[in-house]
Amino acid sequence: MKYVLMNPKANNCCGEQDAREWAKCLNEEVTFVNVLETKDMKGFVLGLNPEDEIIVAGGDGTLHHFANDVAEIEVKNNCYYVKSGSGNDFYRDNKEHANELGMIPLNKFITNLPIIHVNGITRRFINGIGYGLDGETCRVGEEIRASNSTKKINYTNIAIKLLLGGYKLKHATVTVDGETSEYNHVWLASTMKGRYYGGGLMVAPLQDRFDEEHRVSVVALYKRSRIGTLLRFPSLNKGEHIKKTDWVTTKVGKKVEVKFDQPCSLQIDGEVVPNVTSYTVEVPEK
Repeated sequence: MKYVLMNPKANNCCGEQDAREWAKCLNEEVTFVNVLETKDMKGFVLGLNPEDEIIVAGGDGTLHHFANDVAEIEVKNNCYYVKSGSGNDFYRDNKEHANELGMIPLNKFITNLPIIHVNGITRRFINGIGYGLDGETCRVGEEIRASNSTKKINYTNIAIKLLLGGYKLKHATVTVDGETSEYNHVWLASTMKGRYYGGGLMVAPLQDRFDEEHRVSVVALYKRSRIGTLLRFPSLNKGEHIKKTDWVTTKVGKKVEVKFDQPCSLQIDGEVVPNVTSYTVEVPEK
């Protein structure tokens, strides 16, 4: 049996419709499972028959929760991912692995994921950590969504408004595998497992998900000039920002600590944690 795990809230509340429409291409009987109503995902997975298959249909947030829910068990069933979100950064990063039906074999992507510790929260992440302008952008987006606004949230417009005045530049202390660096006028200090976040920003274009040591990339973006940063910001869409060495620094490692001199929001695969002054990331042993 194929089980399609669907998130009705994905893709601006079109997740269930998207999943059911996609499943028609399978031309076989499937069982739909609403992830919002499944209180024990680990128990659900452990209760499957060996030949059963899992298809996660949703966005990056849906995939983030599934990966965390099953992190402590060995998933023996074949798992797949089908995009049905608004950002789809995981799919964008790994679409070359998709078959003709758009299914990405998932098992190898949800093992040895890096772990973030922040404000008493411990989570694994599958795309990346955004801290700074990107975290604040997600925070504002969540506030708009919570206000029951029917308008589609434009994260680009939010980021531009923050960049032009709403976001206060930070001083950052970044330690990667014991080596500490400090940066002034920091816009963001992100830690990445994949290359993308934010609906298509290629923050870490050189990051390798399948690095033998499972290392992550830490990207610090800094520059006092707001107008200069605004003019350069589109280069993140193609990962060309790393060519501007007066603006960005990238380090790779397995143990990361980032501290800001004043609190701001952080996002984990798109989910916001407010009032953060520091976070740590570790890569678990194999």
